Amino acid sequence: MNVLLIEDDKRISEFIIKGLEENNFTVHLAETGEIARDLLQHDTWDIILMDIMLPGIDGIQLTKMMRFKKIHTPILMLSALSDTDDKVNALDSGADDYLVKPFHFKELISRVNALTRRTKFNYDKVETLYTLGSLAINPEEHKVTENDILIDLSPREYKLLLFLLENRNKVMSRTQILNAVWGINYDNNTNVVDVYISYLRNKIEQNHKFIHTIKGTGYMLKE
Repeated sequence: MNVLLIEDDKRISEFIIKGLEENNFTVHLAETGEIARDLLQHDTWDIILMDIMLPGIDGIQLTKMMRFKKIHTPILMLSALSDTDDKVNALDSGADDYLVKPFHFKELISRVNALTRRTKFNYDKVETLYTLGSLAINPEEHKVTENDILIDLSPREYKLLLFLLENRNKVMSRTQILNAVWGINYDNNTNVVDVYISYLRNKIEQNHKFIHTIKGTGYMLKE
C-alpha cells in the first residue's frame, strides 16, 4: 500500500514512517504542501496522511485543492489542533478522518486500514449500490444526478449520501451516521447529522422523497 505522508516535523515523520514500514506500507514523505501538490499531479496513492499546520500551503488548502481537482484519495488529518471547530473545518474541507496528536500508533494503523478498506468497497460496488430510483452516484467522478440533472453537493453532503445509499432500506441511527461520516471521535451530542440531512433533502428531493425520518431512531434512504 502506497502512503503519502505530508508532515514538516522531522521527529514525527520519522516515527510515522518507521511504524508504517514495519507494517509493510510503502511511505513517501512530503515536507511541504507545495512538494505534496507536485507529487499529487504525477503519482497516485492509496491514502494520504496530512498535517494541517504546514509551511506555505497548509493542510486545509491542500485538501480543498485536491477535492476541486477530483482527487478522491482518502485523507487522514493528523493534527495537534483538538478543538471541535478545527475538526469540523478539516472534515468539511474534504478530509475523511481526523486524528489528534499525540496518538497511539495502533489507532493510526486501524484508521488507515478502515479508510482504505471502505474506499475499495465503495469503488468495487458502483453498479449495485449507487442508484436509487432516479437518483444516481458516479463514485469515480464524485457526481450525483437526479433524473440526469447534476446536483452540487459539498464533500460532507456527498459522503452522507453515499453512506445512506450503501445502507439503503435500512434504518441508520444518528450515532451510526455520525461515526461513519464524521468519525468515531466526533461529539455525540452535536446535531450535525440532522443539519446535514436537512441540507441533503433540500438538494435531492426536488421531485421525490428519498430520506425518511424514523422517529426516535434515525433515518432511512428508500425509494
